[in-house]
Amino acid sequence: MVMLPTHKAPTETFYLGGVALPRLFTGLWQLSSNSWGSAPAAKIRRQMANYAANGYTAFADHYGPAEILFGEFREKWSRPEDIFGATKWCVFRKIDPKRALVEAAVQDRLDRMKAQCIDLLQARSLRSTLKRELTHHLQREGKIFLIGLCNFDSMRMDEICEELGPGGVVSNQVQFSLVDVRPLYAMAEVCKKHNVKLLTYGTVCGGFLSDTWLGREEPDLYSGVLTPSQRKYLDMIVKAWGSWTLFQSLLVVLRAIADKYEGMSIANIATRWVLDHPFVGAVIIGARMGVSEHTDDNRKVYGFRLSAEDRAAIDAVLAQSNGARLIRTIGDCGAEYR
Repeated sequence: MVMLPTHKAPTETFYLGGVALPRLFTGLWQLSSNSWGSAPAAKIRRQMANYAANGYTAFADHYGPAEILFGEFREKWSRPEDIFGATKWCVFRKIDPKRALVEAAVQDRLDRMKAQCIDLLQARSLRSTLKRELTHHLQREGKIFLIGLCNFDSMRMDEICEELGPGGVVSNQVQFSLVDVRPLYAMAEVCKKHNVKLLTYGTVCGGFLSDTWLGREEPDLYSGVLTPSQRKYLDMIVKAWGSWTLFQSLLVVLRAIADKYEGMSIANIATRWVLDHPFVGAVIIGARMGVSEHTDDNRKVYGFRLSAEDRAAIDAVLAQSNGARLIRTIGDCGAEYR
């Protein structure tokens, strides 16, 4: 079991396959492109160490050099067993997952992460890429500790949980925010049925759910100043969810709620709203490693819950949006990636 270090700052934890983990994961997808900014590898590893020292001991994702930099950081950490690493195996074509193919994919991640065992391997594919005999074989050999999914819809997640049996799948990484509420529907029921936790991303919509954008004009999607994440979420906000005007109304409400709690930000309230759902294990917050840091602000989400009055104020704005219809217009969780 991963033992979390003791910190003066509060930390909330949840259990994933018997492992106690913080409810905020550090997402490393922004290492995939200079569009988010860039920094020397040594500076990135130092910031990873600073995150870990502040209680952010769980890291996720595999894009670009993320696995390599994570492996180099963890190898030099004083207690590497306290650091949890989640990575992915993405398959975007229909394949027959022969044992040699699966073993090669797993070994590649082990090599890049300088690990003997992958803490959490998340499968992302066009169809099921996990078979009972393969996963059990790799877990018996000690190469994979936990199996998770990424962007699986409710039906396919239910099918693979049935195939692998109790505890075979522990998590599903999906998009979930005040703008994208699709997990509230069938996904929530499947999580409850199989005791699976969601690891959510997009929770602050690439930074749009923050004080930075309160009172701002709608940005130009093609201005060249938005990050890849912001282009994605702006398109969703104004085309699928509602409008920039309605989004500003949501930010005003979130700011008013934040004012009730000392030192809170809009991003804190948006994150807390997601964490307050029992099927959510953790929120994965993308970090611009070596470029910017928000450890102090993010930590504020711990130790409080939104009141019924807070949720009612938020629901009043969401009721004016197309959020409840996204599961029909876009499709279930992860449909946009299939």
